[in-house]
Amino acid sequence: MRELDRTDLKILDLLQRSGRLSMTELAEQVGLSATPCTERVRRLEREGVITGYYARVSPQALGKGLLVFLEIKLSAKSGDVFEKVREELLHIPEVMECHLVSGDFDYLVKARLSEMTAYRHLLGEMLRRLPNSAESRSYVVMEEIKESLYLAPDR
Repeated sequence: MRELDRTDLKILDLLQRSGRLSMTELAEQVGLSATPCTERVRRLEREGVITGYYARVSPQALGKGLLVFLEIKLSAKSGDVFEKVREELLHIPEVMECHLVSGDFDYLVKARLSEMTAYRHLLGEMLRRLPNSAESRSYVVMEEIKESLYLAPDR
C-alpha cells in the first residue's frame, strides 16, 4: 500500500465524520475538483484503505441496550482450535466484535443484546459450542462513556 498524502488524509478525515458527503462537497472541502477527488476516493477503496460505508444505528432503537464484554479462556490452544472458535464466533449475530488477544485470556468479545436473560442464553451457547472453553468472565456495561470508529489521521 502506498503512503497517504495530506489530501488522502483530509478525505479520510471528512468521510469518517460524514460518510454522506457528495463528491462535489468533499472535493470542495479538500480543494480539488470533483473528478480528481472521485478518483482518489475510488483508489482508497480499491486499495482497502476505505473498507465500507454504513449507517450508525441506535442500539436502543432496536431493543439492544445491553452491552457486554466477555473474556474467554481456552483450555487447549492450537491453530485448529483457534480456527474452530473463529468459525463459531463469526456466525453469532449478537457478537459485534471479537479479538484474539495475548494475556490471561484468549478472546475478548463485545456483544449487544436485549436483556440479561438473552445474555445468559448467549453465554451458555457460546461455552457449549466453543471447543476447549475453560473459563469466562463477563463485564456488563453500566454506562457507555465513548464509542467511536473514528481513526484520527496523523498529519
